[in-house]
Amino acid sequence: MSKLDGQVAVVTGASRGIGQTIAELFASEGAKIVCAARTVNEGDHMFEGSLARTVQTIKDNGGDAIAVAANVSEEADCMALIEQARAQYGKVDILVNNAALNYYVPIVDYAVNRWIRAFAVNVHGPFMLSQAVLPEMIERKYGAIVNISSGAAIGPGRGPYEDQTVRGGTMYGASKAALERFTQGLAQEVAAYGGIAISAVSPSRVVPTPGTVYHKLVDGMEDPRGEPPMLMAQASLLLASEPADKVNGRVCYSQEILKEFGWIDNAVGRGVDLPGSGYSQI
Repeated sequence: MSKLDGQVAVVTGASRGIGQTIAELFASEGAKIVCAARTVNEGDHMFEGSLARTVQTIKDNGGDAIAVAANVSEEADCMALIEQARAQYGKVDILVNNAALNYYVPIVDYAVNRWIRAFAVNVHGPFMLSQAVLPEMIERKYGAIVNISSGAAIGPGRGPYEDQTVRGGTMYGASKAALERFTQGLAQEVAAYGGIAISAVSPSRVVPTPGTVYHKLVDGMEDPRGEPPMLMAQASLLLASEPADKVNGRVCYSQEILKEFGWIDNAVGRGVDLPGSGYSQI
């Protein structure tokens, strides 16, 4: 029996990278997948990848999936996404909040409208989508919400600073730190209902994706310092399928949690040989 047989999962940012890999892995484990993103077809975005490709890959491998165009920074789109998931499959068991946005601009130059838009995607979207799926999860006392965070949530600490390089990741880090706090606060709120798990997971190492390559966070898709997206997908699967009492409120790192539960033997990076965020240590 597969880990997600009979379940329905909504995965945002499923057109490429980590989200695409999560959608495809969850489908291979028996879940029906609602793939959400803004990029519907190849060529709609500067990066390779689209909902059409992800859905077709899932179907080619015997899975069941639909594509829903959605901008998760907009309340109407969030509500429509969950409504379409229920209309197609009757329920939502799992929500993976993976969609994210950043412009990598120093704060002094960060346009206010871009700040608001990025924070809306990274924080407001997970809030609105969680709020949309929680009533049925609470009624059934079952469900999982997995928030995809980032090592950027770990700040540089107090000064003085030997490294004074301005990388422009302050907004992204702030939004991911907020997402981790949101995760544990929501986990506490749903604890009384039993089988609902709210968790967050970050890569133990930077994952080479079209986005991270473009922003020069890694040296190409084959950078040996990187972590394959499948590890994040497996960690998300673990958090979505393990009993709630084992993972509710966990803020963790991909290789850390996979090794802890015996899914992999060797692990490196954040949460293993490098410290994680403060929320991961609570």
